[in-house]
Amino acid sequence: MCKWIIWKKVIVGSFLALWVALPVVAFAEQEGAAAPTATGAEQDAGKSRLSSDVQKWLGFTAGIAIAVAAFGGALGQSRVLAAAVTGISRNPGAAEKMFLPWMLGLVFIESLVIYAWVIAFVLALKF
Repeated sequence: MCKWIIWKKVIVGSFLALWVALPVVAFAEQEGAAAPTATGAEQDAGKSRLSSDVQKWLGFTAGIAIAVAAFGGALGQSRVLAAAVTGISRNPGAAEKMFLPWMLGLVFIESLVIYAWVIAFVLALKF
């Protein structure tokens, strides 16, 4: 059992390291590539000077970020709900006292998912 926990941590850590490193690949420039220059009209309009490849990868990483945030939020909410139902089934008299902390926990979990969505949306539309 202990070996499984260690391997699980290694797998999750590797996945998170890969997930964090993915944007680095998206923003990497080729060796010797000159920085693009913008014309006066583009600067006035505030348009992006990023290449289309970087723009595609930025949209992709924003999509991955919101997918991971939604998955984490759903997992967190299901665990909170399972713990609340288990607690109420063991002690039905405590249901009223458990409602407020349970609801606040769900609200905080959902707010983090909404923040991740807003950040991903802003990043996807910024460039």
